[in-house]
Formats: sequence, structure tokens, C-alpha cells
Amino acid sequence: MIELDTAAPLDLHRATVKPEWIDWNGHMNVGYYVVAFDQATDTMCKQFGCGFEYTRDKIGMTFVLEAHVTYDREVKEGDALRITTQILDHDAKRIHYIHAMYHADEGYLAATNELMLMNIDYASRRSAPWPGFAMERIEKMAAAHATLPVPKQAGRLIGLPKKK
Repeated sequence: MIELDTAAPLDLHRATVKPEWIDWNGHMNVGYYVVAFDQATDTMCKQFGCGFEYTRDKIGMTFVLEAHVTYDREVKEGDALRITTQILDHDAKRIHYIHAMYHADEGYLAATNELMLMNIDYASRRSAPWPGFAMERIEKMAAAHATLPVPKQAGRLIGLPKKK
């Protein structure tokens, strides 16, 4: 298992906007933000021992239960991305976290992705508590991240203001 990174926030994931991610507006298509964020989730899961091998070896799986994306500023083909991850909360089976995507060279916030991730038993495909090895690491990461302010994008609702 890799050495646990307790940086707050987790700041390991890097990507580059691929040509096939560009839409007719000349910037990254909304769906590919989610692809990039999903890859950052893989980076987080590796931190607590629940990466690809976790499923390949039939130990367990992780399923996203809910996701919210904000699109703050566009990124274009070839742009370098830096995606950070902050654990907001967790329990025996779930992790509530948020990713922040930055333009790696210019530093601006491009998008955020708030998610609820659940641990799944491989055989039953039902929710299950995190294995001990994972929970120990999740708790250490969460403790480090607890010192961070909650991003303003976390917990947002979508809707139009009601007219009076």
C-alpha cells in the first residue's frame, strides 16, 4: 500500500485537457470535467487502499451516490489541471468530499465536484462498512482536512430564486 498523504487538502492529482474533451465552443465539454474528477476520485481511493486492486481482487467496490458540479471558468485543450480533494465528512460506509479543479499554470478555479462515495461489498453489491485498513486511513485524512474551511461550493442547492 502506498504511503498515506495527509496534506490538507490532498493535492496529488494532475491532468491535461485532451483534444477529445473539447466541444464546439472550444473549451472542455461539461462531461469531461466529470471524467477528470472521477480520475481524481481514483487518486483519493488509492490513498486508503481502495483503488483498482480493491475491486480486481474482489475485496470491495466504491459507488458514487450523488454528485454536484460547479463550472466556474473554462479550460481549453492542452491546459494543465491540478485537482485537490478535501474530505468534508465520513461515516462507517460513506465519504462526503469535494474536488477543486484549478488551471495548473494560471492558478484559477475552473470547477468543483462535490460527491458522496459509498463502500460496496464485492459479493453482495450492497453497502458495507469500510475495511479496517481503509477506515484507519480515511480517519487520518479526514482529521487533517477538518482544519480546512468548507468551500462555498459545498452543500449548494440548484434552483431559481422564487419571485415574491
